[in-house]
Amino acid sequence: MASKILYVCQEIMPYLPETEGSRLCRALTQAMQERGNEIRTFMPRYGCINERRHQLHEVIRLSGMNLIIDDNDHQLIIKVASIPAARVQIYFIDNDDYFSRKAVLTDADGNHFADNDERAIFFARGVLETVKKLRWTPTVVHCHGWLSSVVPVYLKQVFSDDPIFRDVRIVVSLYDDAFPGELAPEFREKIAGEGVSDKNLEILATPSYENLCRFVMEYADGVVIASEKVDPKVAELARACGKPLLEYQSPEAADFFDNYNRFYEAIQ
Repeated sequence: MASKILYVCQEIMPYLPETEGSRLCRALTQAMQERGNEIRTFMPRYGCINERRHQLHEVIRLSGMNLIIDDNDHQLIIKVASIPAARVQIYFIDNDDYFSRKAVLTDADGNHFADNDERAIFFARGVLETVKKLRWTPTVVHCHGWLSSVVPVYLKQVFSDDPIFRDVRIVVSLYDDAFPGELAPEFREKIAGEGVSDKNLEILATPSYENLCRFVMEYADGVVIASEKVDPKVAELARACGKPLLEYQSPEAADFFDNYNRFYEAIQ
């Protein structure tokens, strides 16, 4: 049974340096497409991505919408590029306020940006509004990396009545991507301001990495332990949450991608 899979990724090779997450997102999108699934893939257009080398160009018909976050207007710009060897197309969420800086999540000294919470909110809304404009109805939405963690709550709360997303199943992959400390203390209020009213928001009273993972799993229909080095507490939360779970497996395993395909089919 073919699926229509929306991949929401924090990072993808070759646009960002090779990491466990960027390598897996690159391979997974191609492998699922080769297995007959229909794919759409999104990531942020960080300022460190070389647009000329990777031949990014703006999609005018999808761009130009303004998204309001914490009472401020931010223009949504959509760009697209292709990975020629894979015949995979990648959509990029761009905005001068959030993604023009020449960095991903941290500054030159390794400090996480103070507005990473708003960047996650903008990324989530940008992806879902663009999918609506594409008039494409995914059966599975698979989120990779903590920057994609606002997507599941929006799907279950803000966009739940939209025919495009009404029947979608959500998969969340957990990585070794913990951030130190906490996100901005107003993170919970900013999500609530987007139209989310849910008791689970209490989990974000302390917006630590562990709590963010606990929060996002509340809205998942399936969880994947995608890294051998996932924080042990987070892995334990995943095993205890009662959701279908795909345990860690080596990407070198012969049935690695087939197991993902079967997992998607099992939760639909």
